Amino acid sequence: MPSFRALPPSLLRPAARTKPPVTDAKSIHVPVARAMVDCGVYCEGQRLPGKYTHAAAQAKVRELESAGKKAFAWVGLHEPDEHQMQSVADVFGLHELAVEDAVHAHQRPKLERYDKTLFLVIKTVNYVEHASVANAREIVETGEIMIFVGPDFVVTVRHGEHGGLASVRRRLDASPAILTLGPFAVMHAIADHVVDHYLHVTDLMETDIDVMEENVFSPDTPTNIECIYLLKREVVELRRAVGPLTLALQRLLTDHNDVISVEVRRYMRDVNDHTIQASERISSYDEMLSSLVQAALGKVAMQQNVDMRKISAWVAIAAVPTALAGIYGMNFDNMPELHWVWGYPAVLTLMLTVCVVLHRTFRKNDWL
Repeated sequence: MPSFRALPPSLLRPAARTKPPVTDAKSIHVPVARAMVDCGVYCEGQRLPGKYTHAAAQAKVRELESAGKKAFAWVGLHEPDEHQMQSVADVFGLHELAVEDAVHAHQRPKLERYDKTLFLVIKTVNYVEHASVANAREIVETGEIMIFVGPDFVVTVRHGEHGGLASVRRRLDASPAILTLGPFAVMHAIADHVVDHYLHVTDLMETDIDVMEENVFSPDTPTNIECIYLLKREVVELRRAVGPLTLALQRLLTDHNDVISVEVRRYMRDVNDHTIQASERISSYDEMLSSLVQAALGKVAMQQNVDMRKISAWVAIAAVPTALAGIYGMNFDNMPELHWVWGYPAVLTLMLTVCVVLHRTFRKNDWL
């Protein structure tokens, strides 16, 4: 009998189709340049010409320092993702905990230190223009700026659509004397810019509160308590943004003298004073709005009492003809007034007389 040899497995089963590689959206790394707003190298108070990546900027700083010159890099980022932030952290040696805070944001103002690197979180605030408080849905919007400051670098991470630092860069580029103080002078300039905006926003908020105060204490103007609650909510948001920064700046002035020069601390003392001023303003606004809420509730209660007095007065006046009509509407046979010729005019006259007397009495007592 003929012998049959076994066929190879490749002939017994169809060849498997080659699947295209699956691309995961999370595995696609967006380059750091997408999140980078600006990157500059500063040497002896002057910004060097040219464009740099964060790695090239740090390499240039190392080269200048090896030549005996004072230099630092300033990298500005806007809402970086984890990969972008980690790439910058690897170059400048940033701590992973601070990096995590910088990516996810929603942090309270605070100051932390990792070796010789300071990590400062500042809340930015922006006043939303509106025609009136009654038509506004939001008055103050907040964002964040995280500042990493080391001996030869500054990394700023901004979250939010407002609070750009382009004007700060331009002002520093035109002030070599400040830039010679090093990267901590940049931290001061950013903090000073943000805190000055606190004062500007509080001035605008004061205008809204003054208008609301005038409205509450105007007797002929209806009071909308929801507008007061809206202002109260926005002031609370301001207080959460500004209040904790005072403690962070005080720690900056006292606890880190080994890394911050005396001259920079002098500048930071002025920023701290402005922060305290803004915080005191916000506290006074909070107390004022609490008083306005009580005044508005009292005004509403008083208006309700006036309305109830008016309603009660008209009910009392209407009760007289109602009672007389009810009595004489029973139609009993033994009611002599029903058969009297002047009975109907007499009852109408009595109704009118009593109603007029009651009306004048209530008007005299300010019930009508």
